[in-house]
Parts: sequence; C-alpha cells; structure tokens
Amino acid sequence: MNDIAIEVIDLPIVGLIAVLSLGIFVQSAAGFAAGLLIVPAMLWAGFSIPEAQASLIIATIPQNLWGVWSFRDAAEPRRLVWPGITRLAFLPIGVASLSYLESFSIVHLRQMVGMMVLIATFVMLWLRPVPRPHLHPVWSWIAFPVSGYFQGLVGIGGPPMVLWVQAHDWDTRQSRVFLFSMYLISIIPALAVLLAFFGQRIVPVSIVTLLAIPWLLLVTWLGLKLGTAMGTDRLRQFTYGLLILTGAAGIAAPWMC
Repeated sequence: MNDIAIEVIDLPIVGLIAVLSLGIFVQSAAGFAAGLLIVPAMLWAGFSIPEAQASLIIATIPQNLWGVWSFRDAAEPRRLVWPGITRLAFLPIGVASLSYLESFSIVHLRQMVGMMVLIATFVMLWLRPVPRPHLHPVWSWIAFPVSGYFQGLVGIGGPPMVLWVQAHDWDTRQSRVFLFSMYLISIIPALAVLLAFFGQRIVPVSIVTLLAIPWLLLVTWLGLKLGTAMGTDRLRQFTYGLLILTGAAGIAAPWMC
C-alpha cells in the first residue's frame, strides 16, 4: 500500500485531471470523442496506453450510469446480448496485442494512436449510414468484434458501435441508451483484463481518477449546459477539428520531440 501511495503522489495529477476534464467536457457537450481525445492526450502527458485506458474507463462511469438510468424506458436488453458478447470476447485479444505494442517507443505509439484518431474521425465525417429497420447480421459481427479489439488495444472502441447504431432507424433515446449500456457492461471486464495484463501499473492512475469523479461530474454538467446553449452541430464541427489536430500531432510526433 505504501508503494501505491508513493506512486499516486508521484503522478502528474494536475495534467491528468486537465486531460480528463477536456475529454469529459467535449463528450458531454458534443456527444462523443472522450476516448479519441483522452488517450492521445494522456500519451503526450507521459502516461502509458494501459494507464490511459483505465483512467478513461473510470472517468466515464458516472456518465454511463446516468445515461442508462435516464433513458431506461427506451432500453431493450435483448439488443445487447450478442453485440455485448462479441465485443467482450475480442477485448482481451486487443489487450494482448497492446502488451506486445508496449515494446515500441512512446514516439511510435503516439504516431499509431494519432493515425487511429484520424482514421476514426474521417470515417465518422464521411460515412453516413442510411437508417433502416434492420441490418444484416454480418454487420454486427464486424462492428462489435472490431470495437472490442480496438477498445482493448488503445481504448478507442466507440466509432464502430456509433456507426452501427446510426445505421438503424432508432430514435435518439434508443440510440443513446444502447451506447451507454454497451459501455457500461464492458467496464468491469475491461478493468479486470487490464489488471490481469498490467497489474499494479494501472492502480495509481485509477485511484486519482476515482477521487476526481466529483469534479468530473461538474465538468459533465458544464459541458451539457454549453452543448444546449451552442447547439450540437456547431460543437461537433469544433470537435472534429480538434480531433484532426490531435491525430495530426500524433503522426508528427517524431518531429515534435
């Protein structure tokens, strides 16, 4: 316990909370992008990908709980079964791949994550699925394993799920409760797999994030207020621009160090 306490004290706590605040604020205001911003920003702040993943997962717990509770009347648990199972099945494979990637330098990891952020951003910008009552099952067998794998690899598993949801003619409440539920049911398994692979390394940053949750709740409330005042479309445009800059900075890492 003393070793963990020392590690907590040694963390760049201000930088960690600043990064989490930015990601949670943007997520609350624009409705997406927490992982796409928090993971690369934490790499620049000196954290590892496993630490970034653990911190991101814990920071979003209140938001996901609130979302599921708020939209519980629109929930259909049967929709979650196979997407949830296939996503969770591929999550450990992603984490196992991450344990191999950690042999690469931090500069190369920043480049890799930056490239993933750019790809995800451009796909969400240009791929506009036509909503329909039903999709062929093959799309779910692609979207959710891919989501689980990249969630385990770099903590960015949201875009495939978001695109799959956008391809359905669900209303806003149905779409949001599905996504909140999918994130929520993966929290404990994701933390357990990270702990199994990386052990005590993720504990100090997890403790600091837990202690910061009251502040992050305030940030969430402020983001929701700003989103209502400015309008979702305008904030989404700003967020996409921020993501493009974040991804480009990661790719340019070798020339910025």
